[in-house]
Amino acid sequence: MKIAMDVVIIGGGLAGLTSGIHLSKLGIKVGILEKNDFPKHKVCGEYISNEVLPYFNWLGIEIRDLKPSKITKMEFSTSSGKAISSDLPLGGFGISRYELDYYLSQKAIQNGCQIIQDTVTDIQFIENEFYITTLNNLKLKSKVVIGAFGKRSTIDQKLNRNFIFKKSPWLAVKAHYSGDFPNDLVGLHNFKGGYCGVSKIENNKINICYLVDYETFKNHKNIEEFQSKIICKNPHLKHVFENSILLFDKPLTISQISFEKKAAVENHILMIGDTAGLIHPLCGNGMAMAIHSAKIASELVSDFLNHRISSRKELEKKYTHEWNINFKYRLATGRLLAKILRNEKVATFIMKLMIRFTFIVPQIIKQTHGSPITLKS
Repeated sequence: MKIAMDVVIIGGGLAGLTSGIHLSKLGIKVGILEKNDFPKHKVCGEYISNEVLPYFNWLGIEIRDLKPSKITKMEFSTSSGKAISSDLPLGGFGISRYELDYYLSQKAIQNGCQIIQDTVTDIQFIENEFYITTLNNLKLKSKVVIGAFGKRSTIDQKLNRNFIFKKSPWLAVKAHYSGDFPNDLVGLHNFKGGYCGVSKIENNKINICYLVDYETFKNHKNIEEFQSKIICKNPHLKHVFENSILLFDKPLTISQISFEKKAAVENHILMIGDTAGLIHPLCGNGMAMAIHSAKIASELVSDFLNHRISSRKELEKKYTHEWNINFKYRLATGRLLAKILRNEKVATFIMKLMIRFTFIVPQIIKQTHGSPITLKS
């Protein structure tokens, strides 16, 4: 079966669905290829900065309908438990990927997007057009392909992306819990070998998601033992785990998470969200960045299809430029913060500075968060 589209988006996660909603709103024929069905839980911090709200309003996304938690404060602690709190300059909200991705998928369908549950097996770029083949022998042709297939994919291997051949030490674990935790707070807590985010999402549930170096994790029999013997050495995390009840059958895990630099354009495919670059979770802003990157790509793709951008070369140059302006520094800041905070002595010293000079904390937050996302005039 052969299908022709203006744009094919590979991946129906947060970035891919947002881009699909944006482009279809403009009357562009969009196909979204997603190998999983909806709804589905994903390993994610599930906190979004309020910087996305103006853009969501333009897209017609009524986030209030999902009853997210409203988050206005953050607390950070070192592995020994030394802590500091701060107001979040813009604030944010907590919402599960299970609820949000499903909501966005329905919005995309209402807009006219065609969501196809299938796995991409091949992508060819021939004579200025893309030809995509799927596991179910579907063949799609499009003028533009947007890559939104997440942190790590077999497509990365097919495209020979540099980062995919470098072994990554990071493992992420996520689960939902019931328990007592402030509705308006996101906690970011260090422990030996990693750090953990804790915040409320919809329906008064607590999302706990942590990133750990596999070398630290592998010395323990299972997740429960690791949490008990390592994570709970941080008194803040100990309190959370001892006063919460697991709502999943077992926590979700994902391995080989790479924070290496990635190209924003590969083989003429525009990469968005985690596919283009992954910020360390301690910066707490990966979801907003994914949404913002979808907006940037969608605006430029619209200009390209409507001949306001004269060539594919110009499209790719403009997208790479916009990606770097908005995210390159934030990603580098995230890598630097992660490196610093894994050193307990350095982290303790910085904590003392932040306690003494409280104005530092909002400035650090601003380095990893953006301004409210607005549309081009």
